[in-house]
Amino acid sequence: MVETLTRAKQFIHLGFNNWISLDKVATIQVPNSAPAVRLVQTCRANNQLADLTNGRKTKAVIVLTTGQVVLSALAPDTIIGRMEGLNNKE
Repeated sequence: MVETLTRAKQFIHLGFNNWISLDKVATIQVPNSAPAVRLVQTCRANNQLADLTNGRKTKAVIVLTTGQVVLSALAPDTIIGRMEGLNNKE
């Protein structure tokens, strides 16, 4: 008998009651690099940008596996720490 494991979806809290799926995160970048700025501008023009900063300063640009981009007011180190915390619970 083959046993299949179903992994429950895990989400990362980005503040202000916003969450993203852990398995959808491709990269996390700092927002002040030239490639990140161009990426944000392109995604904004193509309606593929989700601004989850709630009016605060953007500290992280999160690229999802779907090609969409998420702006966060949390620092990349904070987001990675939360991701590692979820992985350590498994």
